[in-house]
Amino acid sequence: MIHAVLIFNNSGKPRLSKFYSPSSPKTRAAIVQRIFTLVSARDDTLCNFVELPAGFGFGDHGEKEDVEQEDLRVIYRHYATLYFAFVVDQSESELGILDLIQVFVESLDRCFENVCELDLIFHFDEVHTLLSCLITGGLVLDTSLDSVQATFRAQQQAKKASQSAGGFGAGLSGAAGGLLGGTEWDRLPGFGALGRRGR
Repeated sequence: MIHAVLIFNNSGKPRLSKFYSPSSPKTRAAIVQRIFTLVSARDDTLCNFVELPAGFGFGDHGEKEDVEQEDLRVIYRHYATLYFAFVVDQSESELGILDLIQVFVESLDRCFENVCELDLIFHFDEVHTLLSCLITGGLVLDTSLDSVQATFRAQQQAKKASQSAGGFGAGLSGAAGGLLGGTEWDRLPGFGALGRRGR
């Protein structure tokens, strides 16, 4: 299972952090800092797999909550000013995760045309959407670059269509259209009317 996906720059500033294991914000900050310290100290000639120190986990301070928790490792790649790091357990293939990181980076590059750190900052919602096309709930959904791009484009088009349809009320009208006929939907009181009646 993938427990976390982290992107941080050479200074340790997180640019994306997605956790698939429950943890507090304080724990997450500690985990990002510990992983940055561990990864940034490594020479570029070393391999991209790092076994995390004994006791590392998703407890209150980045420690294991109990001894029975699986050992975790970090698989990372360093591109220009950014580190892409995945925290995984022993069930994941290191080479498979390296390939997944490459697919993620290439997908970002296709979306933003020569992706850079600023794209991750100013388009964070699109980056999270793209990541959800690859990974959901800590499990890999897809590794085909073309398939991921098609799914991402479909989600972006659905988002634009819902925004241009007139907002929240139009979305409700369209969603309920299959359940209620047009005249029945028009007779339902609006949210404003409910508020005026004190409900």
